[in-house]
Amino acid sequence: MDEHALDQFHKPTVTRPLLGLTLLAVEDSRYACDALRLMCVHSGARLRRADCLKSARRHLQVYRPSVVIVDMGLPDGSGADLISELSSCLPRVSVLLGTSGDSFSEDVAYAAGADGFLAKPVSNLGVFQNAILQHLPQERQPSGLRAVHSEPIQPDPIAFREDMAHMAEILDGPVDDRTVDYVALFLRGVARAAEDNVLESAATDLARARAQGVPLRGQVMRITGLVEARLSDAIAV
Repeated sequence: MDEHALDQFHKPTVTRPLLGLTLLAVEDSRYACDALRLMCVHSGARLRRADCLKSARRHLQVYRPSVVIVDMGLPDGSGADLISELSSCLPRVSVLLGTSGDSFSEDVAYAAGADGFLAKPVSNLGVFQNAILQHLPQERQPSGLRAVHSEPIQPDPIAFREDMAHMAEILDGPVDDRTVDYVALFLRGVARAAEDNVLESAATDLARARAQGVPLRGQVMRITGLVEARLSDAIAV
């Protein structure tokens, strides 16, 4: 199903500049995805979500969205692989963006064929809109002067709790080097978006210890305790 064709009669406006666009977010964090959902609501776009590469590929066999935003670190592989596939696929999606909380991922996304890059946390509505609009053809642009919104987007705290539950489940199983890399990247992005400095620092320390090849047991136990504490706080609230 070509969702771009279905939406072509919905013209963008200065207040809803992304009206008529369908966005696929390939994002494993529910907290990050809720921020994208709110920005799509304010912008007039429709949002679909896939939480891993397998789910995204299954989705893309049925629908062709206008915009695809791909997290670079996914539970079943690198977002760069999907970006590379989509950048060479015809007909090509109108806008293909990579996103990550790690700055080094920007070059990887561009090398894979991304049109642009959104640095996490993605919380500014104007930045989000401009990242998409600058890659759209003129006929998909809103006519007239458009107000640039700078207000931050506040995702649902329940989505943060769901991310913590996801991490607790992973940490409860076998924790190998690949799992450590994923946990550190995931938690660093979510913690930064939630302005949780303690959790972000612990995730950064875990990534550093992994890179240095030092024993990880203490760091993993620390991360596990912080995740469990946030789950307990959320349940208490």
